[in-house]
Amino acid sequence: MAMAMASLFPNPSLLCSSSSSCSSSSSSSSRIPLLVNFPRSYHGRTLIKQGRIERRQKSRSTAEDVAADVASDVASDVADVASAVSESFPGRVASLKLNLLSAISGLNRGLAASEEDLKRAELAAKELEAEGGIVDLTKDLDKLQGRWKLIYSSAYSSKTLGGSRPGPSIGRLLPITLGLVFQRIDVLSKDFDNIVELQFGTPWPIPPIEATATLAHKFEVIGTSNIKINFEKTTVKPTGSFSQLPPLDIPRLPDALQSSSNTGSGEFEVTYFDSDFRITRGDRGELRVFVIS
Repeated sequence: MAMAMASLFPNPSLLCSSSSSCSSSSSSSSRIPLLVNFPRSYHGRTLIKQGRIERRQKSRSTAEDVAADVASDVASDVADVASAVSESFPGRVASLKLNLLSAISGLNRGLAASEEDLKRAELAAKELEAEGGIVDLTKDLDKLQGRWKLIYSSAYSSKTLGGSRPGPSIGRLLPITLGLVFQRIDVLSKDFDNIVELQFGTPWPIPPIEATATLAHKFEVIGTSNIKINFEKTTVKPTGSFSQLPPLDIPRLPDALQSSSNTGSGEFEVTYFDSDFRITRGDRGELRVFVIS
């Protein structure tokens, strides 16, 4: 990872969160309440969308609005997946997936997770992993293809921008709001991109700077269920009020200049996955849950 991004995202296997704005999101008040039984006719999703649209019709200048939009988007995705699970995955697997979705719903991807929430999510994930059995990517690699949205990371409760790795503490000196986070995987080209939406606070009257950062990697399968990614470059594309600006490519630093704790590579294990749902474990034990986007 390039030096300009390394201090913010020292974990190359997934951009780790958050900011002063995320600090407010990490409180229990930022939770989005959801029905834990996730009925097929999910009216809450409509209410979530309506609220998001109304906010976006107003000024998007505040970090609170952005954080609320992101939490609503993720809550909507959780509801969608829960509905699909009820229809497509009968039996115990469906029950365990719904149990995990219930455990992480309203946690704003883990930013609002307490110690008790982390334990509930961990237990629910382990039960689903056990039921799913051994993952063999050498046979099912095509299932990784696509764009995956992160809906939960246990690392986001660490209150640092590095997640479970060393990183700056959340504070007023770093007015960064974490938006949606994706992984885009191409199994043919072996491209593996971590994509994150960011908003940087600015002094009044300058509008906040919004951007999408794409950390490009190449990946390889290690054994049957582990994936190793090697960083190549970061591309930062301004959005919002500054969308007319060209993207900025930040190349990978030479190996001689790389920090020993930030070599630009990472490894994680895929512990459960199907056509629309994936659980991974990072090389420092981070639990992450993704849904196909």
